Amino acid sequence: MASLSPSVNSSSFLLAGFSGLEQQYHWISIPFSAIYAMVLLGNSLVLHVIRTEPSLHQPMFYFLAMLALTDLCMGLSTMCTVLGILWGFIQEISLDACIAQSYFIHGLSFMESSVLLAMAFDRYIAIGHPLRYSSILTQDKIMKIGMAILCRSTLLIPPAIIRLKFLNYCHPHVLSHSFCLHQDLLRLACSDIRFNSYYALMLVICTLLLDALLILFSYVLILKSVLAIASQEERHKSFQTCISHICAVLVFYIPIISLTMVHRFGKHLPAMVHGLMGNIYILFPPLMNPIIYSVKTQKIRSRVLRVVSLKIY
Repeated sequence: MASLSPSVNSSSFLLAGFSGLEQQYHWISIPFSAIYAMVLLGNSLVLHVIRTEPSLHQPMFYFLAMLALTDLCMGLSTMCTVLGILWGFIQEISLDACIAQSYFIHGLSFMESSVLLAMAFDRYIAIGHPLRYSSILTQDKIMKIGMAILCRSTLLIPPAIIRLKFLNYCHPHVLSHSFCLHQDLLRLACSDIRFNSYYALMLVICTLLLDALLILFSYVLILKSVLAIASQEERHKSFQTCISHICAVLVFYIPIISLTMVHRFGKHLPAMVHGLMGNIYILFPPLMNPIIYSVKTQKIRSRVLRVVSLKIY
């Protein structure tokens, strides 16, 4: 086995953090702490508003609650390692903890993609079949969709994740990010990783890529339905209900595509670029989604402002 850093044993991995900026960690920790606080507070507030406001007990907002819960869990899954590095509490992570964290990160990414697809379906039914909306998206069907999303996101990943435990890691145990990713661990392995590589590629095609294509197809149908509406004012009003979801889709997929491109074609780039793109991928959607829906969705905005004003006064 290749020699490791003296401070890292054979079953641990060094978390890279922000390479070259170690002396500025105490300053970098301030905006990151603020971002994590906003992620936790923003998504918790959205969940609280939807749970306590009877008028929001509708399919659209149930799916929004699923999205907020997914974003909340994503923030919690990486907060300990990211802030732990910046605050100087930790520098390394055990293999078991690393595998567990990668499972949650990838599982929650697949879950967010699935929820965004369900939200696209919701918008198509609301605009294309408004009179049948409540009969199609009943609470029973929403629960079944939620269970399908949960099973899809949790049961497909273990074959690749569990196998990480049995690989030999002979390259220096230094990860590219402040958290663990499946592809990052594969990079350090000297065992046969073909199964993990092919299985991971199949998962990405069958989840993220398929979801993106189905979301795109949904919007083709939505656009067709909107153009069929006679009144221009009604067309504008119908499409306005989709703006928040379109923003959420872009906020989710652009960082994933960017990180994939950096991993695939940016090996020559400084380590700091890899670290920055990784943190954008992890933090940007959970940070922006509560802001997007609070600003663009009038019902959420009014309830959030009411809750905040009650807390202040």
